[in-house]
Amino acid sequence: MSLHKSLRSGDALKRQRSVLKRTERIEILRKEKRFKDGETSVFGLPKVRTVFRVRKTKPGAKKDEDDD
Repeated sequence: MSLHKSLRSGDALKRQRSVLKRTERIEILRKEKRFKDGETSVFGLPKVRTVFRVRKTKPGAKKDEDDD
């Protein structure tokens, strides 16, 4: 019997978001050393690139690149 999608565990429902919260953007900028406490304003932050997961293909599946 299958499990209803509303009853999935919390980890299965987490997704990669394309928009980050201000605190998340500041954390990323700090890691990249583009944000300095006390010097940089929290308003007008630069854009931060989000990393999307790449779907893995099945080992037996191949792309048809040589279609004529």
